[in-house]
Parts: sequence; C-alpha cells; structure tokens
Amino acid sequence: MTTLTRQDLNFGQVVADILCEFLEVAIHLILYVREVYPSGIFQKRKKYSVPVQMSCHPELNQYIQDTLHCVKPLIEKNDAEKVVVVIMDKEHHPVERFVFEISQPTLLSISSDTLLSHVEQLLRAFILKISVCDAVLNSNPPGCSFTVLVHTRDAATRNMEKVQVIKDFPWIVADEQEVHMQEPRLIPLKTMTSDIVKMQLYVEERAHKT
Repeated sequence: MTTLTRQDLNFGQVVADILCEFLEVAIHLILYVREVYPSGIFQKRKKYSVPVQMSCHPELNQYIQDTLHCVKPLIEKNDAEKVVVVIMDKEHHPVERFVFEISQPTLLSISSDTLLSHVEQLLRAFILKISVCDAVLNSNPPGCSFTVLVHTRDAATRNMEKVQVIKDFPWIVADEQEVHMQEPRLIPLKTMTSDIVKMQLYVEERAHKT
C-alpha cells in the first residue's frame, strides 16, 4: 500500500473530477425525481452502470455545468465542506435541501488500480438511493425552483470573492432563507467511506410544505 499526500500526483484534481462528474448526474436526477421540471425535458442515460435521467434543456444544463465548474477548484483544494441542492417553493422558501457532506483525508492510501472502480461502486449506490428517495419524502408544491449552495471552510470563504472562475458567474453569499429551514425533518440517504473521499448525503425536509 502506498501512502501519498494530497499534493502527490495532483490527487486533489482526480478527486474533484470524480466528484463533479458524480454531482452533475446527482443534480439532474434530483430535479427529475422531485419533479422540479417536467419529465419531458429528461432523457434516460446510463451512468455507473445504472439508468439515470439527464436534462436535455440547454440553459439548465449550462447552469449546472457552470456551477460545478466553479465548485471544482474548491473540492480540489479540499475547501468545500458541503454542496447543497436547495428546492424552493414559489416564495423562494426551501422545502427540501439535499446535502452532500464531503471530506478528504490528508494522506491518501492507495492500494491498487481497483480503487477507482471501488469508488464508482460506492457512487452507484448513491445514485440508486436518490432514484427512490421520493418514497421517503412528501410531495413538493407546484412551481418549485432550485439553487445550488456551497459551504466552504473559513479560509476559502475569504478568498472566494477574489476568484471568478467563469466570467459573469460570480460567487455570492446565500440568502439566509435559502440556508436555514424551520425545524426540518432529517432523512439520511447514504454514506460512503473510501481511501480518497468520504461523503454523506441527507435531506432536510420542511415539515409543512403547503
């Protein structure tokens, strides 16, 4: 077994690539399963050897890609603590928050080339859990929208305003009403532990959605 620091082989970049690819699929699937957009704009694809639903709407896809392009450097530097998909009602109050908690070890223990395939199996389990999460969640009101929030470590927060990865796509501080929910119900969905990343997914659901 080989033990490396995060700087060796630019492993932070490898982790960021894996997670951003996964988060893109996960966000599309959440929007489909929770019916934020009509099912007609989604097409069935295959990822991690399981069927998933991906949007065909160019503007929506571009927003998700631009968001993750900005998230990627934060994951690469291990500065992102949480990536949160917030589903909001017509008044822009959160009804659900899908929270991806991410942590990476300082030392990376790499035992074999099967590591990435093992991580892919773990991510597949997340996708399968998201695809059936409507069984444990209440229906959302009509006319919902969504946004993506990133919770960063303190040092990263101070530097974010100076860094604009994509022109005209700046980071802004989230509104308090997007971040906090009154007495939410907490639904754990999935946890994974691997040699390169640990991740937990849970949903915060508003008690009364209507």
